[in-house]
Amino acid sequence: MKMTGIERKEAMTVGHYGGKFIPFHKGHLYAITKAAAQVDKLYVLVSYHEERDRKLCEEAGLDYIDFKRRQQWIMTSTKNMQNVTVLAVEDPYSEDMEYLWLEGGRRMIEAIPEKITHIFSSESEYDYWFRRIYGEDIKHIVIDEAREIFPISATKIRNEGVFANWDMIPEAAKPYYTKKIAIVGVESCGKSTLTRNLSLLFGTEYVEEYGRTVSEEIGDGSSLLTEEHYKEIVFGHKHMEYQKIKKANKLLFIDSEAVVSQYYAKMYFGKELDFIEGAIQAQDYDLYLFLEPDVKWVADGYRTFNDPEVRKKTNEILKKMFDDRGIKYVTISGNYEERLDRAIEQITKLITK
Repeated sequence: MKMTGIERKEAMTVGHYGGKFIPFHKGHLYAITKAAAQVDKLYVLVSYHEERDRKLCEEAGLDYIDFKRRQQWIMTSTKNMQNVTVLAVEDPYSEDMEYLWLEGGRRMIEAIPEKITHIFSSESEYDYWFRRIYGEDIKHIVIDEAREIFPISATKIRNEGVFANWDMIPEAAKPYYTKKIAIVGVESCGKSTLTRNLSLLFGTEYVEEYGRTVSEEIGDGSSLLTEEHYKEIVFGHKHMEYQKIKKANKLLFIDSEAVVSQYYAKMYFGKELDFIEGAIQAQDYDLYLFLEPDVKWVADGYRTFNDPEVRKKTNEILKKMFDDRGIKYVTISGNYEERLDRAIEQITKLITK
């Protein structure tokens, strides 16, 4: 007997998998992948309530993760799963557990445009509520309740920290948690050396000083750079950050940033440039390591401020530029070994606090 269009639609299996995803982890991704293989269409619903979610993040020592970011992480992670749709639904917020479940379920049903045939979760105890919400015919499929495939939960991550469970964070979410460390200072103070060494020791990526790259391309130091070159430096440097952070392992080390670019503009043009100031206001680093110029000045064909008194004066100018903008930094001085030890000490504090 030939099926009608209505019968074909009713025969379609439609699944629902939901959660707060604070934070999104590989256990969630496994459950989504497993669920998507069992139904014709799967809806993943990110439930949110700003007050509740802010409190959860604050108690865990996490920056607030808004629902759009969580939704984007899941969408990016499942972009090649053609039968997966990711939606977001605002949760009710009440002390009444029954109201929370029933009203929350009603909102889920309202958000999904098709009849739900399957519910996926990792908790068998939810069966009672799912049957009250969706009816006795609903198929509740529990995925990896014992967390044997991926021994992780959002609660575990909130209690222990993201870095303690880094391998359980999906690639799409890792850049959000990666700590960005800017290494700054005037010329010939060891920025590039320290940046490379820290990257090697912590097994992660680093961003080179883009101003040097541009200077080498034109075959001169900073004296012939134009405002257009500074646009290339500032925006090119930021582009490199975006690329490198996708591959970073917990930390990303950045050799110089927009304040340093503004400093050079001030030194060579006698003025600060508005577009660089915009970049300064937009940038956001977790730690600034300011290197004092107390190591030997090294001539490399691109440096000009080699007089000891000039180095001291330019160092004070750069520090004031950070101070005037309210940017906090940690001063690093001493020989190369002492600088390395001091930097490692500060980074360890950052990732363990």
